[in-house]
Amino acid sequence: MPATPVSSDPIPAPALLATRETEHAVWAIVFAGGIGSRFWPLSSPERPKPTLQLLGERSLVSDTIQRLAPIVPRERVLVLTSRDIAEAVKRAAPEIPAYNVLVEPRPLGTAAALAWGLEVIRSRGNGTAVVCALHADLASAFPDEFRAGLMRAVAVALRERTIVTIGVAPTRPEEDFGYVTPGNALDLAVPVSRGGACHVTRFEEKPPSDTIAALIQAGALWHAGIVVGQVNDLHEKLFARATEIGHGRDALVTGNLPAFAASVRPISIERGLLERSNDLIVLPVDCGWDDVGTWACLRRTRELDDDGNGAIGDVHFVDSASNVVHSEAGAVVMFGCERMLVVTLNGLTFVTPLDRAADLQSLLDRLPPSLKPDPRRAP
Repeated sequence: MPATPVSSDPIPAPALLATRETEHAVWAIVFAGGIGSRFWPLSSPERPKPTLQLLGERSLVSDTIQRLAPIVPRERVLVLTSRDIAEAVKRAAPEIPAYNVLVEPRPLGTAAALAWGLEVIRSRGNGTAVVCALHADLASAFPDEFRAGLMRAVAVALRERTIVTIGVAPTRPEEDFGYVTPGNALDLAVPVSRGGACHVTRFEEKPPSDTIAALIQAGALWHAGIVVGQVNDLHEKLFARATEIGHGRDALVTGNLPAFAASVRPISIERGLLERSNDLIVLPVDCGWDDVGTWACLRRTRELDDDGNGAIGDVHFVDSASNVVHSEAGAVVMFGCERMLVVTLNGLTFVTPLDRAADLQSLLDRLPPSLKPDPRRAP
């Protein structure tokens, strides 16, 4: 028996929204869901991960929106988020019009969320537009290169009428990333080593750890979590390949979001679409990309001192190296410390080696209830 539909606002009528753009306007769909338990204790139902200022003065979601501009103006950015953190996300990205924040009636998975975002763009008369779908927790040290790469991906997607993924040269083995193996170059004069777009021979999301070294040796790139394609093309390919969401297509195109949400099974874009595609193109982009996935990544994405320490707040390092400190409650002094994480909040201080900060689930399982993130406290 299908689940009972969850009440939700219908897809807004195009007449209530912004006017139509040029034939090939560029839109963005930004996924900004989840509390982000890997950034405990900073992340919480009141301060979910997309709203945190982990890279600088702006929240992750606002930083993503600013990085897309001016290629994608804010009126063409859709932010997809979950109901439990929606109000916090809206406060963290006030530059986005309210009707561009799409709140899931239940967790849909990124494939279904992408389908919803594409249908909203289509309903506004922009089926021929190009869309860039990406997560709000991606970092880029060189935003100009990011935008230049995005525009190249848009041009390739329009010319080839297929899905383009952004690839990044790996710098280390990462079990939580997707890997894209490039094949023949679209232009033989511009191979992948020179930044040329290539057909994809293999896409593998989170491969077994014992195969990652061989993938890198074979020239595989990291999947940067960015997908580019023309809206109508991407819509057709998504529903053809992600069978988990196929039963909800009719409900979605008629604006019945509750029925769509009740009929789909959650699956990611990577598993539901990219691993099942034989016509992908990858474009390598050298923009200082990184995934803001764990506390340890902040040593790669924050500005560091001469000893490799990264800090936010009133922090003093003495004979200390390769530490990450986030202080919101008083001064922190690090003396003779290496590769440590320190987070200070009002009433709580968290200290751990950076090597153990990648997976905090075993810690959270042992904490008293008063210290655990409680989704019921979400605003």
